[in-house]
Amino acid sequence: VAAVLSFTCIPISTKVVSADAPAAPPGRPDAGVFDLKAISRLLLRPGVLPVFLIKVVSGFPSGLFMVMFSIISMDFFQLDAAEAGYLTSFFGVLQMVIQGVVIGRLSSYFSEGALLRAGVLVFVVVGLAMALMSNVFHFCLLMPGLVFSLCALNVVTDSMLTKAVPASDTGTMLGLCASVQPLTRTLGPTVGGLLYRSFGVPIFGHVQFATNVLVLLVLWRLPLPQKTDKVW
Repeated sequence: VAAVLSFTCIPISTKVVSADAPAAPPGRPDAGVFDLKAISRLLLRPGVLPVFLIKVVSGFPSGLFMVMFSIISMDFFQLDAAEAGYLTSFFGVLQMVIQGVVIGRLSSYFSEGALLRAGVLVFVVVGLAMALMSNVFHFCLLMPGLVFSLCALNVVTDSMLTKAVPASDTGTMLGLCASVQPLTRTLGPTVGGLLYRSFGVPIFGHVQFATNVLVLLVLWRLPLPQKTDKVW
């Protein structure tokens, strides 16, 4: 099904290349699949590195929590396998609704910078609530805020980063954006396991609160786009 959809529904080009775009210098070798020079060149473009670091740093604490969620749901929330599955399904449905409807509507009225700041601010509030929660009902109450922040952070930063690079580098930038989640899944089990064993579930809220407070302070000093554009 995925192969059929990709062949029939995905266009060959999703970003228009202007006629006056600079051509590649003659004799220049083609970039490889993993080109550190190309990655460094993109990250050093104006406005790219700060947004990329915000994407990584702001979402890492919640990523740690989600990596450890299966253990937390059974050990801390005392849920059986079926109940943990229901909670995960609720999380997935909520993510589809918020990312597909809420973020799209908000992007019509607010700029990317405003949505990014709002997402980080909600991260701060959710982190504080997560440090105080004691049962699964409390987690269900704060889950919409957590999902909104995750969706806003991912959608807005991906949009800002792809707009900051030429059309020919869009694929490389999307690859860099997609590498953030595997990075969290690689480091998450070790870091999250040590934190959970030493300090318990509240530590994830404390880390998320402290990290995103710092990110929010940085965001207020960064010149972010103020034009109201749809982010996707």
